[in-house]
Amino acid sequence: MHIRNFSIIAHIDHGKSTLADRLLQSTNAVSEREAREQILDSMDLERERGITIKASAVTVFHRHNGEDYMLNFIDTPGHVDFSYEVSRALTACEGAVLVVDSTQGVEAQTVANAYMAVNNDLELIPVVNKIDLPSADPDAVAMEIEQVLGLPAEDCIYASAKTGQGITELLGAICEKLPPPRPPQMTQARALVFDSHYDDYRGVVIYVRMFDGRLKVGDKIRMMGTGRNFSVTELGKYTPKPVKVDSLGPGETGYLIAAIKTLKDVRVGDTITVDYDPAPEPLPGYQEPRQMVFCDFYPSSGTGAKGSDFEELREAIEKLSLNDASFTFVPVHSEALGFGFRCGFLGLLHMDIIQERLEREGEVEIIQTAPTVSYELEKTDGTIMEITNPAELPDAGVWKELREPIVRLEVVVPKEFIGDVMALAGARRGVYKSQTVVSDTRQIIVYEIPLAEIIYDFFDKLKSMTRGYGTMDYQLVGFRTDRLAKIDILVNGDAVEALSLICHRDNAEQRGRQLLVRLKEEIPRHQFEIPLQAAIGGKVVARETIKSVRKNVTAKCYGGDVSRKRKLLEKQKEGKKRMKSIGSVEIPQEAFMAILDAGD
Repeated sequence: MHIRNFSIIAHIDHGKSTLADRLLQSTNAVSEREAREQILDSMDLERERGITIKASAVTVFHRHNGEDYMLNFIDTPGHVDFSYEVSRALTACEGAVLVVDSTQGVEAQTVANAYMAVNNDLELIPVVNKIDLPSADPDAVAMEIEQVLGLPAEDCIYASAKTGQGITELLGAICEKLPPPRPPQMTQARALVFDSHYDDYRGVVIYVRMFDGRLKVGDKIRMMGTGRNFSVTELGKYTPKPVKVDSLGPGETGYLIAAIKTLKDVRVGDTITVDYDPAPEPLPGYQEPRQMVFCDFYPSSGTGAKGSDFEELREAIEKLSLNDASFTFVPVHSEALGFGFRCGFLGLLHMDIIQERLEREGEVEIIQTAPTVSYELEKTDGTIMEITNPAELPDAGVWKELREPIVRLEVVVPKEFIGDVMALAGARRGVYKSQTVVSDTRQIIVYEIPLAEIIYDFFDKLKSMTRGYGTMDYQLVGFRTDRLAKIDILVNGDAVEALSLICHRDNAEQRGRQLLVRLKEEIPRHQFEIPLQAAIGGKVVARETIKSVRKNVTAKCYGGDVSRKRKLLEKQKEGKKRMKSIGSVEIPQEAFMAILDAGD
């Protein structure tokens, strides 16, 4: 039987999951009765948002020109935040189906995913999808693919995943054009772990791609990265229903269960071999994902380290970290919020998805601080340290340089909006690099821009000013020194670490003032006056005051000398002074997110 391993890649909302549905139906993997939209998107969150979050691996069988083929394919996410899922999927394949929407054309993530596939030496099959729509222009999109990606326009397969048109031709191209798996390089078993998830009843379920040798049920396996040994209790394939098999051979993909209960025993990118005849060296793994955005998660109640809410949050984060290996977490403590975790994410959508999954799957209520990016700090002794939280920034005397992350930003935009997009990028300290014509109506503009300037609302502003037609993709290119300053926020004289931020010195005072105005709106009035201050290096640059809630103590004085009223007011004033010195300020969740709006 011939084997073909491939991934389905595309920009977000170009029809990958629908195409995967049609491939499953065309190969009779699912019956008409079982068919539903987004078969492979198993999470409720994926269905609600209409996006793929986790890559899904499936095995189907197809007969082409009288020969049998085993097709192992992976439906991947399209959003830039989940590009790590795409890179892992591409490593387990020999080819990729590149889907492009015939009404949208080549977009930013299309280009990024195509280059990622080319870098992995994968064979590409371009598919122009959604040709059934009235606004479709497949010929123009095929020319865009040729112009931007260098894939011949005549090789493009015109298809409609919705109606099933072109699916037969696509299956034929997959069988004929995609290369078979490489021959085994050794007799010892080597399987690459490309994904995993935790099952409450069976433990850790590992997704593997076999490159060399064979794995059988009952084999004692060794994780070459961690050195741990386990016995295989079950092997199988998703078709898309789990089907048990006795063994997995070279070129095949499937799942493996070995009664693994400890989450830390499995690492995505590790190599599995057989313990009695181990492979001499592991397979090349994956480049570790670099977290771009950081924020703190705290339980909404129970601030003690031994509080049940904190332990529930820890358990939920540890479980989720196995299902999503691309986010990091370390315990932290805040004077204002107690014990929690500082988490690193690939982007804002990734952060949003993780928070929602923790609350749904882990059933924990979370307080989240405003997201920040990581900075590089060079100390006076020459050592480099990473700063993921503005509160970690030491005093100015002990460091020499503070460097911020710079990304290469590619924006695909209709030509009538180029001026607006350039003005937006320029206002965010972007440096113009190049411009490429995609078609008569669209161009790609490339900027180098600080990551901190684009993670909050840049994409929203881009979408609104281009009427939804602008798309963007970014990649980290390095760290660069600039005139950066840390803004400390003092509430009632006490610095609140979770509200501090790092920004450019030229607009630091303006950001500080805007943030205080937003905080004044969000923090409720108390029985005492609350001063809000923004300080840069010990110098207060802005101040706002939240007035106290005043009780009318003179209401009972309906007559008599005015000195009676004055005496009561003075007594109230003294009482408020005492409250101010001992009172604690309650800061709501909305106040921590006010940092995001402070730059507008």
